[in-house]
Amino acid sequence: MNVDEALRARISIRAYKPDPVPEALVRDILDVARYAPSGGNLQPWRVIAVAGAARQAVIELARTHLPGDAGDRFIYPADLWEPYRSRRFKVGEDMYALLGVPRDNKPGRLMQFARNYEFFGAPIGLFFVIDERMGYGQWAHMGMFMQSVALAAQARGLSTCMQEAWAMLRQPLHAHFGLGEHEMIYAGMALGYADMSAPVNTLRSARASVDEIAEFKGF
Repeated sequence: MNVDEALRARISIRAYKPDPVPEALVRDILDVARYAPSGGNLQPWRVIAVAGAARQAVIELARTHLPGDAGDRFIYPADLWEPYRSRRFKVGEDMYALLGVPRDNKPGRLMQFARNYEFFGAPIGLFFVIDERMGYGQWAHMGMFMQSVALAAQARGLSTCMQEAWAMLRQPLHAHFGLGEHEMIYAGMALGYADMSAPVNTLRSARASVDEIAEFKGF
């Protein structure tokens, strides 16, 4: 699988097979991803991978702590504007349609959202840790690293779902993992083998065309 194929194949998978993922394979993915771009070579990332009992402990933590505010590192801006509001709304509605959960079934939608905190059934959970004193540039570099993890996983027959939902449990996770004073969880990621029999995994989000997102000058 080349880079183009991996980029086009990668989607957010929200249902996984229970098949275990060996530690050696997770290490291999991270070994490749660590070559992600990093301004000044700061490499402002750290990863905590959980499986087995460690994974279950995090799931139990999520069950006993209500999601809170992600703080000034918010997931989405308040009062999201166009075209971003419509894009977010559409992908959400498309997902719930595949799940057979109508808009008026709020308990059903909340139950699906809560599956974030079970890694959607994936056997591996990854948590990405950053020093809160880092600037916007380093947060961008963390995103490059996460993308590299996702693409390396895709090339090895694994699937992922990037999960900013874990940002709403930053304080409990900080205590649970014994993070340093200035360390914080940026996001989580589910990692495992996709269950392609699940309708939700057929979701393909619409993407803006090149002409919508780019300008070409001087060509």
